[in-house]
Amino acid sequence: MPEASSPAGLEDHLGYWLRLVSNAVSQSFARRVEAEGVTVAEWVVLRALYGVEPMAPSQLAERMGMTKGAISKLADRLVAKDLVERREAGGDGRRQSLALRPQGHALVPRLAALADQNDAGSFEGLAPEERRELERLLRKLAAAHHLTAAPTA
Repeated sequence: MPEASSPAGLEDHLGYWLRLVSNAVSQSFARRVEAEGVTVAEWVVLRALYGVEPMAPSQLAERMGMTKGAISKLADRLVAKDLVERREAGGDGRRQSLALRPQGHALVPRLAALADQNDAGSFEGLAPEERRELERLLRKLAAAHHLTAAPTA
């Protein structure tokens, strides 16, 4: 009986290499922001609220490609950390909006600098034109697959 061909190895898949690099970049960034007292998901919410008018949780959920429940849980954590506040919206106590508190507003530029440092360190092995090409290709794949949700994990 003829022997079946061997299955492809892990390293034969482009997804393996994407995941390997993605995990390293993500874990490095998570350690950096956690040292500042927030999670990556919380950072994403803080950044989305930075420089904008107070926003309804449902609008934030839509903008970030997340469920209202997930936004509600993240907002609860950020309110407890005194980084975000809930405000009554439109004179209706049932409608709320989310806004950064001064501490949250001050934290965003520090976390953004950590993100910049993490990117610089993670991709320092690439020449500037290689980095631009990698970004172009990843954006092309994201668009082709309609990937719009903000990565939070």
